[in-house]
Amino acid sequence: MVAAGECRFTGPVTVEINAGREMNHYRIDGVVRVPVQLECSRCLGSFAKSVVSRFTILFSENSGSNQDEDEVELEEKDLITASFEGDEIDLAPEIAEQVALEIPIKPLCSESCKGLCPVCGTDRNSGACSCTADPKTSKFAVLKDFKVRS
Repeated sequence: MVAAGECRFTGPVTVEINAGREMNHYRIDGVVRVPVQLECSRCLGSFAKSVVSRFTILFSENSGSNQDEDEVELEEKDLITASFEGDEIDLAPEIAEQVALEIPIKPLCSESCKGLCPVCGTDRNSGACSCTADPKTSKFAVLKDFKVRS
């Protein structure tokens, strides 16, 4: 994410994990927190946000059988299930995925952000500009007076 310029981590990633064995799988409950610096999609200003994600993942040992998964309907439990091989479970990919899922697609510095003026580029949050709002002429404007005769 940092390489793509979507956000910048401004502190360490902290993770709290509770792990236990249930029947034939391991259950991992956790919380991941990381402070990030984002760019507002309306005003392009930089702002700080704390990303917090609570998650539950069920790990089962990989049986090694590859079944045809072209037309498999996933249940809710399948969406939180992962597999592992060997004696250790690497949680790094799952933690990275949880952080990535919490980064907003269009981050906003605030819900009331007014954005930039489309004419002069002035940040409308810090002041007004003298540009007039010129309504765009629609291709369908000629149809506004169209009446259907019955």
